[in-house]
This record gives sequence, C-alpha cells and structure tokens, in this order.
Amino acid sequence: MSNSFFQIAGSKRSLHVQVAREIARKILSAELAQNDIIPSEMALCEQFSVSRTALREAIKLLTSKGLLESKPKVGTRVKSRDNWNFLDPQLLDWIIDIGDNELIYKEFLALRKAIEPEAAALAASNASAEQRILLSNTFQKMDEISANFDVEAWTEADMEFHRLVFSSTGNNFFLPFANVLCTMFKSFIGHSSEKGGTCIEEHRAIYTAIMAGDPDKARQANTDLLNNSNHRLPTSN
Repeated sequence: MSNSFFQIAGSKRSLHVQVAREIARKILSAELAQNDIIPSEMALCEQFSVSRTALREAIKLLTSKGLLESKPKVGTRVKSRDNWNFLDPQLLDWIIDIGDNELIYKEFLALRKAIEPEAAALAASNASAEQRILLSNTFQKMDEISANFDVEAWTEADMEFHRLVFSSTGNNFFLPFANVLCTMFKSFIGHSSEKGGTCIEEHRAIYTAIMAGDPDKARQANTDLLNNSNHRLPTSN
C-alpha cells in the first residue's frame, strides 16, 4: 500500500476535484485498501500542497460517492466496495481512467442486457411526439454515418440514441442509467465499432419498433442488438 501523493497544480475552482480524483485512484486501484485509514489532514495538505479547505472539499466529494467515511478520533477510512456509488458518472470516469477494465466492461454489458430491452419497450409505449422526433433525427444521423463510417461520429450518435431511449421511458428511475451509459459508451462503443461494426440494422429495428409503438418488438430488437457479435468487449480480440 502506498500513502504517498503528488502536488496538485491547477485552478482553485477545480483543485478539490483533482485532489479527490488522486485519492480515488489510490482507492480504486486498491493501493489504499478497503477499511484503511488514509493519511491525516495535515499530511495530505502537505503532500498535495493544498489548503485545508480544498482537501476538506475533496474528502466531502469522496464521501458523497461512498468511498470514504470520517469519524472523530478515528480518522477517515476507506469504505467497503459495496458502499461505492457505481451509478455516479464521475466515479465511473475515474474507474475507466485507471485502465485494465475487462471486469467493469463485462459488468457494464450485463447491466445493459438487464435493463436496456425493457427501456426500449417502455419507450415504444411512452415516448412523446417530441421525443420520437428527436429519436428519428438521431437515427437518421446514424444511418448517414454508417454509410460513410467514422468511429467518433458514430459513438456520439449511438450514445445519443440510447440516451433518448432511456429518457423516453416515462420512468424517472431509468434516468440515472442513461447517465451511466453516456459515461461508459465512449470507450465501450468506440471499441465495439472500431472495425466498422455499427449494428445499424439492429438499431433500425429498435427505432422502427419504438416509432410503431410496439413494445414487444422493441424489447426483442434491443436484445438482438446486445447479443450481436459486434458488441465485443474492449479486451477481446
């Protein structure tokens, strides 16, 4: 375990976020183990070369994500993994940034398979006229990109397509998953599409079913998309 940190340079506005990110990296990589007591406030201020105010804001941010817990006369300790808020987009960014993400991508794909087909079914039933127009515009963009493939453009359009599906469910509890998907998609979809594997026909089937208001077909089309071999995991050959 290493308790050493480096000085942080940057604007005051983002200083506490940078500090939080560096501490989080130690936790997420297991350099700081679960239930470990992190270095004292004085030691961390010295190591990062930041004020107590910046450090306390960083600790508060990490506490809100379930990574840390502070107790009087005990100190600040790393909480167990089952307390970490994996639906927090910023935390996911930090996890992805560490690298070696085979497990997290497998878990992400399992999450998609569990909830996306139902989201598509709900969107088919509940999407408003305005949401259907937005979905139509996005799919038309995807169709154009697939004919003249560009990974970056496809990733952005694909991410927006699925975000719209989640936001069209009519169920507020699906919205946090849309945020998670947006965080994960850029690396996951970018990899799965790196050889031109856009799965445009599977997306067309989802789009057509939603526009037709057919929840059963939308559910099945989304399942078919996620079972498509083009959805390779980023570490796969």
